[in-house]
Amino acid sequence: MSYLVIKGLSARLKGTTFPILRNVSLTVGAGEVHGLVGESGAGKSMIGKAVLGILPSSIEITHGAIELDGVDLLSLPPAERRRRIGATAALIPQDPLTALNPSRRIGPQITNRLVDILGWSRAEAEARARALLAEVQIPDPERVMRAYPHELSGGMRQRILIASAFAAEPKLIVADEPTTALDVTVQKQILKLIADLQARHGTALLFVTHDLGVVSKVCQSLSVLYGGMVVESTKVRDFFREPAHGYSRALLAATPKYTDPDASLTPVPEAVIAAVQAEVAAHDRSHRHG
Repeated sequence: MSYLVIKGLSARLKGTTFPILRNVSLTVGAGEVHGLVGESGAGKSMIGKAVLGILPSSIEITHGAIELDGVDLLSLPPAERRRRIGATAALIPQDPLTALNPSRRIGPQITNRLVDILGWSRAEAEARARALLAEVQIPDPERVMRAYPHELSGGMRQRILIASAFAAEPKLIVADEPTTALDVTVQKQILKLIADLQARHGTALLFVTHDLGVVSKVCQSLSVLYGGMVVESTKVRDFFREPAHGYSRALLAATPKYTDPDASLTPVPEAVIAAVQAEVAAHDRSHRHG
């Protein structure tokens, strides 16, 4: 069963014809981890923001559907859309230092969503927050709930954001490159933590990353993007065995081989870039005339 279904999603800069997303379609099953991969600017984060209803005000959706559990979010009035997203989806952002309010203690930053959006009592929300902090392996949750973000390490701050995302038992979480701001050792711990929590809670996860190594460890399926367009969607095992698209094959070949640290890096060939750019241009011509 698919929990998230995106159909033909297109978006552009307001007041222009410049596309940001081009006819994006993908599905994420209940309890599945789906990776969004591609180089910087490919549109990975924009898809996640579109799903959560947090696109920048300069970008407008022009076509398509975003279905959560069979309901098209784009067909709902704004207030109902926000309510449904708040009750069923959550975000693990990229930078824990900027995502947390530096002037507020940690406890309210986890509990206020449960109280204000989901109607929990303050006591229920605080008990849930303490339990989640313990579940993400933070020692002394009571002390941490009273702390300010600057008093904690980057790894602890990211664990808090993970706890906050899972707090209301969402059916879908968007993880937007959640380990980019962390050092390599902490990255491994956070990835394992996210994978363990996702499996334990059965949450659908849309995982935004540029790292194919991460995809191989945590995702079951993936979509490869270029220029806001999906060029391939497949199972992870099939992608690493035999990617179907030339750009996908080039990305895989360009991935550093940690088993051979002295090997030269392989850039994506110019001919492959030209070919995928031609696909994007053909899409745009078809859209303008179709």
